[in-house]
Amino acid sequence: MAEGLDRFRQFLCQLTKLCDAGAEEHDIIEHGGASLRGLVAEDDWLPPEFAEPDAKHYRQYLLYCDPLERFSVVSFVWGPGQRTPVHDHTVWGLIGMLRGSEIARNYGPDADSRLAPDGEDRLTPGMVAAVSPRIGDIHSVENALADRPSISIHAYGANIGGWRGMSLSPRPARPSPSSPDMPTGCSPTCGTARRRCAPASGPRRPRLRQY
Repeated sequence: MAEGLDRFRQFLCQLTKLCDAGAEEHDIIEHGGASLRGLVAEDDWLPPEFAEPDAKHYRQYLLYCDPLERFSVVSFVWGPGQRTPVHDHTVWGLIGMLRGSEIARNYGPDADSRLAPDGEDRLTPGMVAAVSPRIGDIHSVENALADRPSISIHAYGANIGGWRGMSLSPRPARPSPSSPDMPTGCSPTCGTARRRCAPASGPRRPRLRQY
């Protein structure tokens, strides 16, 4: 556990350094994504209290919030059959698959500029995906496994508690405060994201990237 938590701290340090340097989105996605891939390469660091599924809804647990609210990191825990509705993002996001498997069903505008299915991607442990309004970010996400939970680690370019970026329903459970073993930011006050759906404005498809 201690070695795995060191990797988590290194991931946080990498994102902090990128933000401190004023890195562009593509650099954050490239270098932050590589660091996240190293983090999810081993499933030996996430405390059990941040990996508990709910019988009715997927859950998200806040792992860290940057004190300046430039990014936050959460664990998403999906029970069998659980999924999000179609949603978009207004900031960059990195998704690293830690345990189990997820399916992202992508959407984009059709010939009449209506939102339509546009393929799907499947994440398995160790894989990393990136989304943003620039590279594509309209999708729904679901647990690909029917018999057990799946867990992914998400980093977003905002304080997830004050974010108004997406619409997700049912509303995820309120994230729990960080455990004593986890690095802390403003976790007790970050809360749960309030989000809204946004219509497609052009060809925007989530881009699956493995680092």
